[in-house]
Amino acid sequence: MLMLYKGQKIYIPRYVVDLARDLRQNLTQSEKLLWENIRNKQLDGYRFRCQHPIYRYVLDFYCHEAMLAVEIDGDVHKKREDYDGYRDEFLKSIGIKTIRFSTEEVMSNINFVLNNIRTSLESRQEVPRGGI
Repeated sequence: MLMLYKGQKIYIPRYVVDLARDLRQNLTQSEKLLWENIRNKQLDGYRFRCQHPIYRYVLDFYCHEAMLAVEIDGDVHKKREDYDGYRDEFLKSIGIKTIRFSTEEVMSNINFVLNNIRTSLESRQEVPRGGI
């Protein structure tokens, strides 16, 4: 699969597409909670994709309009900070900003998470809502 990001052709291997499909069917509790609050353009009309594949990575949530990735970090991420940093740098190089929240933040304060996502979306907008 081939996608275009900021003029760059990004190849997405079939196994990553298949992995994303599997992950969509097995969301964690925190992913389910956030997804229920942002799906179907519920967050200020922005469309999010759940478990979206890009290159060899699967983003928890992705808004193409704002080029914004939202990641929920559970305990496994504490052991792979280098990997996450490298991944975030790659995404940044193709114009995608990553914001991260802990599982605990999502589960205990969803409004805090939603407000932070909203702020990031607004700061990423180059064209006013409603088009040119």
